[in-house]
Amino acid sequence: MRALTWHSSGDVRVETVPDPTIVDQTDVVVKVTSAAICGSDLHLYGGYMPTMEKGDILGHETMGEIVEVGSAVTKFRRGDRVVIPFAISCGACWFCQKELFSLCDTSNPNKEMAAKVMGQSPAGLFGFSHMLGGFAGGQAEYIRVPFADVGPIKVPDGLTDEQVLFLSDIFPTGYMAAENAEIEPGETVAIWGCGPVGQFAIRSAWMLGAGRVIAIDRVAERMEMARQGNAETIDYTKDDPYETLMETTGGRGPDRCIDAVGAEAHATGIGGAYDKVKQTVRLETDRPHVLREAIRCCRKGGTLSIPGAYIGFADKIPVGAMMNKALTIKTGQTHVQRYLEPLMTKIVDGQIDPSFVITHTVPLEKAPEMYKTFQKKEDGCIKVVLKPQG
Repeated sequence: MRALTWHSSGDVRVETVPDPTIVDQTDVVVKVTSAAICGSDLHLYGGYMPTMEKGDILGHETMGEIVEVGSAVTKFRRGDRVVIPFAISCGACWFCQKELFSLCDTSNPNKEMAAKVMGQSPAGLFGFSHMLGGFAGGQAEYIRVPFADVGPIKVPDGLTDEQVLFLSDIFPTGYMAAENAEIEPGETVAIWGCGPVGQFAIRSAWMLGAGRVIAIDRVAERMEMARQGNAETIDYTKDDPYETLMETTGGRGPDRCIDAVGAEAHATGIGGAYDKVKQTVRLETDRPHVLREAIRCCRKGGTLSIPGAYIGFADKIPVGAMMNKALTIKTGQTHVQRYLEPLMTKIVDGQIDPSFVITHTVPLEKAPEMYKTFQKKEDGCIKVVLKPQG
Protein backbone atom coordinates (compact mmCIF):
# COMPACT_ATOMS: atom_id res chain seq x y z
CA MET A 1 0.00 0.00 0.00
CA ARG A 2 0.95 3.66 -0.25
CA ALA A 3 1.61 5.55 2.98
CA LEU A 4 3.19 8.76 4.21
CA THR A 5 6.41 7.95 6.07
CA TRP A 6 8.68 10.02 8.30
CA HIS A 7 12.42 10.11 7.63
CA SER A 8 13.80 13.16 9.42
CA SER A 9 12.96 16.74 10.24
CA GLY A 10 11.11 18.20 7.25
CA ASP A 11 11.40 14.96 5.29
CA VAL A 12 8.20 12.96 4.79
CA ARG A 13 7.58 10.75 1.77
CA VAL A 14 4.77 8.77 0.20
CA GLU A 15 6.16 5.27 -0.24
CA THR A 16 5.02 1.71 -0.85
CA VAL A 17 5.00 -0.27 2.39
CA PRO A 18 3.53 -3.64 3.46
CA ASP A 19 -0.23 -3.82 3.93
CA PRO A 20 -1.41 -4.15 7.55
CA THR A 21 -2.92 -7.45 8.69
CA ILE A 22 -4.81 -8.78 11.68
CA VAL A 23 -2.26 -9.29 14.48
CA ASP A 24 -4.60 -9.84 17.44
CA GLN A 25 -8.14 -11.11 17.12
CA THR A 26 -9.43 -7.85 18.64
CA ASP A 27 -8.11 -5.98 15.55
CA VAL A 28 -9.81 -4.69 12.46
CA VAL A 29 -8.19 -3.45 9.26
CA VAL A 30 -9.69 -0.32 7.75
CA LYS A 31 -9.45 0.95 4.18
CA VAL A 32 -8.80 4.64 4.74
CA THR A 33 -11.13 6.92 2.82
CA SER A 34 -10.13 10.18 4.56
CA ALA A 35 -7.29 11.25 6.81
CA ALA A 36 -6.19 14.67 7.97
CA ILE A 37 -3.00 16.51 8.84
CA CYS A 38 -3.09 17.72 12.44
CA GLY A 39 -1.15 20.50 14.10
CA SER A 40 0.50 17.94 16.38
CA ASP A 41 1.76 16.14 13.25
CA LEU A 42 3.88 19.23 12.69
CA HIS A 43 5.76 18.56 15.94
CA LEU A 44 6.87 15.27 14.39
CA TYR A 45 7.51 16.91 11.02
CA GLY A 46 9.69 19.53 12.68
CA GLY A 47 11.77 16.91 14.45
CA TYR A 48 10.74 17.92 17.97
CA MET A 49 9.29 14.57 19.02
CA PRO A 50 11.90 12.05 20.24
CA THR A 51 11.93 8.31 19.44
CA MET A 52 10.74 8.65 15.85
CA GLU A 53 12.25 6.14 13.43
CA LYS A 54 12.75 6.30 9.68
CA GLY A 55 9.79 4.77 7.85
CA ASP A 56 7.23 5.45 10.59
CA ILE A 57 3.76 5.99 9.11
CA LEU A 58 2.20 9.27 10.22
CA GLY A 59 -1.38 10.32 10.85
CA HIS A 60 -3.90 10.02 13.65
CA GLU A 61 -7.08 11.59 12.22
CA THR A 62 -8.51 8.71 10.24
CA MET A 63 -11.71 7.11 9.01
CA GLY A 64 -12.71 4.55 6.44
CA GLU A 65 -14.33 1.20 5.69
CA ILE A 66 -13.61 -2.00 7.61
CA VAL A 67 -12.23 -4.69 5.30
CA GLU A 68 -10.95 -7.31 7.77
CA VAL A 69 -12.33 -8.27 11.18
CA GLY A 70 -10.62 -10.26 13.94
CA SER A 71 -12.57 -13.20 15.33
CA ALA A 72 -12.95 -11.57 18.79
CA VAL A 73 -14.51 -8.35 17.45
CA THR A 74 -18.24 -8.14 18.19
CA LYS A 75 -19.28 -4.57 17.30
CA PHE A 76 -18.28 -4.39 13.64
CA ARG A 77 -18.36 -6.27 10.38
CA ARG A 78 -16.86 -5.80 6.95
CA GLY A 79 -18.24 -2.80 5.10
CA ASP A 80 -18.94 -0.68 8.19
CA ARG A 81 -17.83 2.94 7.90
CA VAL A 82 -16.01 4.05 11.03
CA VAL A 83 -14.14 6.98 12.55
CA ILE A 84 -11.04 5.98 14.54
CA PRO A 85 -10.02 7.80 17.76
CA PHE A 86 -6.36 8.78 17.82
CA ALA A 87 -5.75 7.20 21.25
CA ILE A 88 -5.74 3.40 21.50
CA SER A 89 -7.57 2.10 24.56
CA CYS A 90 -8.19 -1.40 25.89
CA GLY A 91 -11.49 -0.63 27.63
CA ALA A 92 -10.71 -2.92 30.57
CA CYS A 93 -7.95 -1.32 32.64
CA TRP A 94 -8.57 0.93 35.68
CA PHE A 95 -8.18 4.12 33.62
CA CYS A 96 -10.44 3.00 30.77
CA GLN A 97 -13.09 1.95 33.28
CA LYS A 98 -13.03 5.52 34.58
CA GLU A 99 -13.33 6.79 30.95
CA LEU A 100 -9.80 8.20 31.06
CA PHE A 101 -9.16 6.54 27.72
CA SER A 102 -6.01 8.45 26.72
CA LEU A 103 -4.38 7.16 29.92
CA CYS A 104 -4.95 3.47 29.10
CA ASP A 105 -2.55 1.25 31.04
CA THR A 106 -2.50 -1.51 28.44
CA SER A 107 -2.25 -0.18 24.89
CA ASN A 108 1.30 1.17 24.82
CA PRO A 109 3.72 -1.74 24.25
CA ASN A 110 6.63 0.60 24.99
CA LYS A 111 5.27 1.95 28.26
CA GLU A 112 8.57 1.45 30.08
CA MET A 113 10.19 3.87 27.64
CA ALA A 114 7.46 6.45 28.27
CA ALA A 115 7.61 5.95 32.03
CA LYS A 116 11.30 6.86 32.09
CA VAL A 117 10.37 10.30 30.76
CA MET A 118 6.93 10.92 32.24
CA GLY A 119 6.81 8.78 35.37
CA GLN A 120 3.97 6.67 33.97
CA SER A 121 2.91 5.87 30.43
CA PRO A 122 -0.19 7.24 28.70
CA ALA A 123 -2.06 5.29 26.04
CA GLY A 124 -0.56 4.27 22.74
CA LEU A 125 -1.31 6.68 19.90
CA PHE A 126 -1.64 6.18 16.17
CA GLY A 127 1.09 7.74 14.07
CA PHE A 128 3.24 9.08 16.90
CA SER A 129 6.63 8.18 18.31
CA HIS A 130 7.84 4.80 19.54
CA MET A 131 7.69 6.12 23.08
CA LEU A 132 3.93 6.18 22.52
CA GLY A 133 3.74 2.76 20.94
CA GLY A 134 5.11 3.13 17.43
CA PHE A 135 1.70 2.33 15.93
CA ALA A 136 1.37 2.89 12.19
CA GLY A 137 -0.78 5.91 11.46
CA GLY A 138 -3.64 6.56 9.11
CA GLN A 139 -2.12 8.73 6.38
CA ALA A 140 -2.10 5.57 4.33
CA GLU A 141 -4.37 3.40 2.20
CA TYR A 142 -5.02 0.98 5.10
CA ILE A 143 -4.60 0.94 8.88
CA ARG A 144 -4.72 -1.75 11.56
CA VAL A 145 -6.89 -0.79 14.54
CA PRO A 146 -6.25 -2.67 17.83
CA PHE A 147 -9.00 -3.08 20.48
CA ALA A 148 -11.59 -2.35 17.81
CA ASP A 149 -14.61 -2.87 20.04
CA VAL A 150 -13.39 -0.01 22.26
CA GLY A 151 -12.19 2.50 19.69
CA PRO A 152 -14.04 3.28 16.46
CA ILE A 153 -17.57 4.60 16.08
CA LYS A 154 -19.84 3.54 13.25
CA VAL A 155 -20.95 6.35 10.94
CA PRO A 156 -24.71 6.71 10.46
CA ASP A 157 -26.05 6.59 6.92
CA GLY A 158 -26.26 9.91 5.12
CA LEU A 159 -23.21 11.60 6.65
CA THR A 160 -20.16 12.46 4.57
CA ASP A 161 -16.57 11.77 5.57
CA GLU A 162 -16.02 15.49 5.93
CA GLN A 163 -18.82 15.82 8.49
CA VAL A 164 -17.50 13.12 10.82
CA LEU A 165 -13.74 12.76 10.21
CA PHE A 166 -12.81 15.21 12.96
CA LEU A 167 -14.45 13.08 15.63
CA SER A 168 -11.10 11.27 15.47
CA ASP A 169 -9.38 14.13 17.30
CA ILE A 170 -9.89 17.87 16.88
CA PHE A 171 -13.64 18.14 17.54
CA PRO A 172 -13.48 16.12 20.80
CA THR A 173 -10.21 17.88 21.66
CA GLY A 174 -11.76 21.32 21.30
CA TYR A 175 -14.84 20.20 23.19
CA MET A 176 -12.87 18.63 26.06
CA ALA A 177 -10.76 21.79 26.21
CA ALA A 178 -13.90 23.88 26.70
CA GLU A 179 -15.30 21.36 29.19
CA ASN A 180 -12.02 21.39 31.16
CA ALA A 181 -12.21 25.18 31.27
CA GLU A 182 -15.24 24.80 33.57
CA ILE A 183 -17.20 27.52 31.77
CA GLU A 184 -20.13 28.93 33.69
CA PRO A 185 -23.04 30.67 31.92
CA GLY A 186 -22.17 34.10 30.61
CA GLU A 187 -18.43 33.93 31.31
CA THR A 188 -15.66 35.33 29.13
CA VAL A 189 -13.40 32.73 27.52
CA ALA A 190 -10.05 33.62 25.93
CA ILE A 191 -8.60 31.14 23.46
CA TRP A 192 -5.02 31.32 22.23
CA GLY A 193 -4.69 29.84 18.74
CA CYS A 194 -7.19 29.88 15.87
CA GLY A 195 -5.96 26.68 14.29
CA PRO A 196 -8.31 23.71 13.97
CA VAL A 197 -8.43 22.84 17.68
CA GLY A 198 -8.93 26.49 18.55
CA GLN A 199 -11.81 26.70 16.07
CA PHE A 200 -13.59 23.78 17.72
CA ALA A 201 -12.83 25.16 21.18
CA ILE A 202 -14.54 28.42 20.13
CA ARG A 203 -17.68 26.65 19.00
CA SER A 204 -17.64 24.31 21.99
CA ALA A 205 -17.33 27.25 24.39
CA TRP A 206 -20.59 28.62 22.99
CA MET A 207 -22.22 25.19 23.34
CA LEU A 208 -21.22 25.16 27.02
CA GLY A 209 -22.71 28.55 27.79
CA ALA A 210 -19.99 31.14 27.29
CA GLY A 211 -21.18 34.73 27.17
CA ARG A 212 -18.17 35.97 25.27
CA VAL A 213 -15.32 34.30 23.36
CA ILE A 214 -12.09 36.12 22.48
CA ALA A 215 -9.52 34.43 20.22
CA ILE A 216 -5.83 35.40 19.90
CA ASP A 217 -3.81 34.71 16.75
CA ARG A 218 -1.92 36.47 13.97
CA VAL A 219 -3.05 34.69 10.77
CA ALA A 220 -5.78 36.60 8.95
CA GLU A 221 -7.61 33.55 7.56
CA ARG A 222 -7.71 31.84 10.94
CA MET A 223 -8.99 34.95 12.68
CA GLU A 224 -11.67 35.39 10.03
CA MET A 225 -12.81 31.80 10.60
CA ALA A 226 -12.90 32.52 14.33
CA ARG A 227 -15.08 35.56 13.72
CA GLN A 228 -17.39 33.39 11.63
CA GLY A 229 -17.74 31.37 14.84
CA ASN A 230 -18.84 34.57 16.63
CA ALA A 231 -15.52 35.10 18.43
CA GLU A 232 -13.89 38.47 18.91
CA THR A 233 -10.26 38.44 17.82
CA ILE A 234 -6.94 39.93 18.91
CA ASP A 235 -3.99 40.06 16.50
CA TYR A 236 -1.08 39.71 18.89
CA THR A 237 1.32 41.29 16.36
CA LYS A 238 -0.68 44.52 16.55
CA ASP A 239 -2.18 44.58 20.05
CA ASP A 240 -0.79 43.28 23.33
CA PRO A 241 -3.12 40.44 24.47
CA TYR A 242 -2.67 41.18 28.18
CA GLU A 243 -3.43 44.88 27.86
CA THR A 244 -6.31 44.26 25.48
CA LEU A 245 -7.88 41.55 27.64
CA MET A 246 -7.53 43.64 30.78
CA GLU A 247 -9.14 46.60 29.07
CA THR A 248 -11.99 44.63 27.55
CA THR A 249 -12.81 42.81 30.82
CA GLY A 250 -12.71 45.86 33.07
CA GLY A 251 -9.36 44.88 34.57
CA ARG A 252 -10.49 41.47 35.84
CA GLY A 253 -9.17 39.26 33.04
CA PRO A 254 -10.96 36.45 31.20
CA ASP A 255 -12.70 33.92 33.44
CA ARG A 256 -11.45 30.91 31.50
CA CYS A 257 -8.40 30.59 29.25
CA ILE A 258 -7.58 27.90 26.71
CA ASP A 259 -4.09 27.27 25.30
CA ALA A 260 -4.83 25.70 21.91
CA VAL A 261 -1.29 26.32 20.63
CA GLY A 262 1.14 24.17 22.60
CA ALA A 263 4.81 23.50 22.03
CA GLU A 264 5.54 25.65 18.99
CA ALA A 265 4.08 28.99 20.06
CA HIS A 266 5.20 32.07 18.16
CA ALA A 267 5.85 35.30 19.98
CA THR A 268 7.12 38.80 19.33
CA GLY A 269 9.88 40.47 21.31
CA ILE A 270 12.66 39.12 23.48
CA GLY A 271 10.57 36.28 24.95
CA GLY A 272 9.94 34.77 21.54
CA ALA A 273 13.61 35.08 20.59
CA TYR A 274 14.65 33.45 23.88
CA ASP A 275 12.45 30.41 23.31
CA LYS A 276 13.45 30.03 19.68
CA VAL A 277 17.16 30.06 20.47
CA LYS A 278 16.85 27.64 23.39
CA GLN A 279 14.73 25.25 21.34
CA THR A 280 17.14 25.41 18.40
CA VAL A 281 20.09 24.36 20.55
CA ARG A 282 17.93 21.76 22.35
CA LEU A 283 18.10 23.43 25.77
CA GLU A 284 14.31 23.60 25.72
CA THR A 285 11.95 21.26 23.87
CA ASP A 286 8.88 23.52 23.92
CA ARG A 287 8.18 27.20 23.29
CA PRO A 288 5.71 28.01 26.10
CA HIS A 289 4.99 31.67 25.39
CA VAL A 290 1.22 31.11 25.24
CA LEU A 291 1.24 29.17 28.49
CA ARG A 292 3.05 32.02 30.24
CA GLU A 293 0.72 34.60 28.76
CA ALA A 294 -2.46 32.72 29.60
CA ILE A 295 -1.36 32.35 33.23
CA ARG A 296 -0.73 36.07 33.37
CA CYS A 297 -4.02 37.01 31.71
CA CYS A 298 -6.44 34.64 33.44
CA ARG A 299 -8.49 36.22 36.21
CA LYS A 300 -7.82 35.30 39.81
CA GLY A 301 -9.53 32.02 40.65
CA GLY A 302 -10.01 31.23 36.98
CA THR A 303 -9.28 28.08 34.99
CA LEU A 304 -6.62 27.42 32.37
CA SER A 305 -7.33 24.52 30.00
CA ILE A 306 -4.42 23.20 27.92
CA PRO A 307 -5.32 21.07 24.88
CA GLY A 308 -2.22 22.30 23.03
CA ALA A 309 0.33 19.49 22.72
CA TYR A 310 3.51 19.85 24.74
CA ILE A 311 6.47 17.52 24.29
CA GLY A 312 8.94 17.73 27.13
CA PHE A 313 10.47 20.65 29.00
CA ALA A 314 9.89 24.39 28.99
CA ASP A 315 11.48 27.33 30.82
CA LYS A 316 10.31 30.38 32.73
CA ILE A 317 6.79 29.12 33.57
CA PRO A 318 5.34 31.64 36.08
CA VAL A 319 4.43 29.12 38.76
CA GLY A 320 4.31 31.88 41.36
CA ALA A 321 1.56 33.71 39.46
CA MET A 322 -0.29 30.44 38.90
CA MET A 323 -0.27 29.62 42.61
CA ASN A 324 -0.88 33.09 44.02
CA LYS A 325 -3.77 33.74 41.62
CA ALA A 326 -5.31 30.38 42.67
CA LEU A 327 -5.66 29.16 39.11
CA THR A 328 -7.02 25.73 38.24
CA ILE A 329 -5.00 24.01 35.50
CA LYS A 330 -6.50 21.17 33.45
CA THR A 331 -4.81 19.44 30.57
CA GLY A 332 -4.31 16.07 28.87
CA GLN A 333 -4.63 14.11 25.68
CA THR A 334 -8.30 13.82 24.77
CA HIS A 335 -10.40 10.92 26.03
CA VAL A 336 -11.95 10.71 22.57
CA GLN A 337 -14.07 7.60 23.16
CA ARG A 338 -15.95 9.44 25.92
CA TYR A 339 -17.16 12.07 23.45
CA LEU A 340 -17.88 10.07 20.30
CA GLU A 341 -21.57 9.36 20.84
CA PRO A 342 -22.60 12.79 22.22
CA LEU A 343 -20.70 14.72 19.57
CA MET A 344 -21.96 12.45 16.79
CA THR A 345 -25.46 13.29 18.02
CA LYS A 346 -24.69 17.01 17.69
CA ILE A 347 -23.62 16.42 14.09
CA VAL A 348 -26.68 14.31 13.25
CA ASP A 349 -28.98 16.90 14.85
CA GLY A 350 -27.41 19.69 12.81
CA GLN A 351 -25.97 21.60 15.78
CA ILE A 352 -22.59 21.69 14.06
CA ASP A 353 -21.07 20.72 10.71
CA PRO A 354 -17.36 20.13 11.44
CA SER A 355 -16.46 20.35 7.74
CA PHE A 356 -16.37 24.15 8.07
CA VAL A 357 -12.69 23.94 9.06
CA ILE A 358 -11.48 22.24 5.83
CA THR A 359 -9.53 24.44 3.43
CA HIS A 360 -7.67 21.85 1.34
CA THR A 361 -8.59 18.36 0.09
CA VAL A 362 -5.87 16.51 -1.83
CA PRO A 363 -4.77 12.98 -2.79
CA LEU A 364 -2.37 11.22 -0.43
CA GLU A 365 0.45 11.64 -2.96
CA LYS A 366 0.42 15.39 -2.33
CA ALA A 367 0.83 15.02 1.42
CA PRO A 368 4.53 16.05 1.53
CA GLU A 369 3.86 19.39 -0.14
CA MET A 370 0.78 19.98 2.00
CA TYR A 371 2.83 19.45 5.17
CA LYS A 372 5.03 22.33 4.01
CA THR A 373 2.03 24.49 3.15
CA PHE A 374 0.35 23.78 6.47
CA GLN A 375 3.52 24.38 8.48
CA LYS A 376 4.18 27.72 6.76
CA LYS A 377 0.49 28.72 6.94
CA GLU A 378 0.49 29.48 3.23
CA ASP A 379 -2.39 29.52 0.72
CA GLY A 380 -4.93 30.13 3.49
CA CYS A 381 -4.27 26.62 4.80
CA ILE A 382 -6.10 25.79 8.04
CA LYS A 383 -7.04 22.12 7.66
CA VAL A 384 -5.92 19.52 5.12
CA VAL A 385 -7.87 16.35 4.29
CA LEU A 386 -6.03 13.57 2.44
CA LYS A 387 -7.78 11.06 0.20
CA PRO A 388 -5.67 7.87 0.13
CA GLN A 389 -7.98 6.08 -2.30
CA GLY A 390 -7.58 8.77 -4.99
